[in-house]
Order: sequence, then C-alpha cells, then structure tokens
Amino acid sequence: MLRVEDSMKKLAALTSVMLMAVAESMAQESTSRPARRIVVSIPDRKLAVMEDDRVVRVFDTAVGAPKSPSPRGIFTIVNSIADPTWYTKGKIVGPGKCNPLGTRWLGLSVKGYGIHGTNVPSSIGRNASHGCIRMRNHDVEELFKMVAVGDQVELHGERTAELNRVFGSPTLVASVAETSGQ
Repeated sequence: MLRVEDSMKKLAALTSVMLMAVAESMAQESTSRPARRIVVSIPDRKLAVMEDDRVVRVFDTAVGAPKSPSPRGIFTIVNSIADPTWYTKGKIVGPGKCNPLGTRWLGLSVKGYGIHGTNVPSSIGRNASHGCIRMRNHDVEELFKMVAVGDQVELHGERTAELNRVFGSPTLVASVAETSGQ
C-alpha cells in the first residue's frame, strides 16, 4: 500500500511541477510582445500603431462621414476576424470582393464599430464610412498581424500635443501636401 501512496505522491508532485512550467511558459508568451496601442486621428484620417511611446507604423484611413461620424474615446479590440461576413438589414455578404468589410475586421468595445478593410479603396483619405475606421486591405492585413485582442484603441476627434508628435503638426502636413500637389 505504501508503494501506491508513494507513487501517487510522486505523480501529484510531477503534475504540479508540469502545470507550473506550462503556466509560466504561457505567461511569458503573452508578455513576449510589447503592449501596443492604436492611435487614430479622425481629423487627419490616419492610424498609428504605438509600442511604448514609439510610432511603429502609420496608415491612411477613411473615417466616419459627417452624417455617421466615428466615435471618439478609448476602446479595446474585442475580436479579430479574417475574411469577415458583413450583416446589415436583411442582407448578408460573405467574404470576397463585394464585402464592404474587406479582408479583416478588428471589432472595438463600442458595439457595431471596428477597424476593417474595404471594397472601395478610393474612399481612403476621406470622411466616407458609417463610423468605422476603414483601411486598404493590404494595410489592414498588416495591422491585423501587429495587434491583438485586448490592445487599446484611441479615437481622437481633435488635434492634441500627442497627435502632433505622432502625425506631425497640422501646418507641416498641409505644407507638405501643397508642395506635393495633393
């Protein structure tokens, strides 16, 4: 009987050690990527991926049209879907070239809003969406790989000192656009 009890104790101890090792490994995996956040300037129609206080990448976007403005505030990514299906009043559009969500969807913690691709890339750089942040498909596919569920998303409706640092001052941006003929 002692042998069975000893074997059980050894097995329990070994199981505990293995569970602790797995938990530690999982904790290290979840922290191996530095925390990232997305900063969107609605007036500039631009999105920046930030790591710590450093700009990793900036993308052009479309934002909400005047009749359907983008929400402002701090949100989180609550889901990420490759090749999403679009649902609207009585209509369903599956993945493919006709899907208004494009090839990727990053859902935000404000119901019904997200960051997604588009089937109308000419809308990028405009106030043209129904409130979501719209990106070119190849850009949103890159963003999709850079961020994760739980990452913070800031949607700013007005210029701040941080937005000036991230995207450049508005006067500099305007003068560069003028000299490039845009």
